[in-house]
Amino acid sequence: MSDNGTYGSYSFADFQAAIDAPNGTFSLSEGGIADEGITIAMRDPKNTMVSGADGSVMHSLRVASTGTITIRVQKTGVLHALLMDLYNFQTTSSAFHGRNVISASNPVAGDSFTARACAFQKLPDNVNATEGGMQEWVFDCGHISQKLGTGLAF
Repeated sequence: MSDNGTYGSYSFADFQAAIDAPNGTFSLSEGGIADEGITIAMRDPKNTMVSGADGSVMHSLRVASTGTITIRVQKTGVLHALLMDLYNFQTTSSAFHGRNVISASNPVAGDSFTARACAFQKLPDNVNATEGGMQEWVFDCGHISQKLGTGLAF
């Protein structure tokens, strides 16, 4: 059987994430992370296209790189408690608000992400039900840079 280089694999075990905040630095990829994990989403499209009456088009490249990072944690996890402590501290004064840096990588896949000027969007909705479920912590991020690897870092 020949190896044509068209395979890949993924494991959350290879994913590493951390937050560097005014009142603490800790891992975001352990301590009760939910199965649904972490989502990095860009807010705006990079391009806006308008068409003229004659059918010509103009593309406008947007320089904004804002977005959100959603961290899903188990309701009873240590990570949820750590994020709650950060939130409670950072919402006491604008001196602490919006100063988080979130970094993440998957060295096996070759992926890396850095988000700066991150602020808690709000407290997660607190659902109390038969099962504990998860809490979703959403951060608004002023600048997100991403590099996606090939999935074949070796």
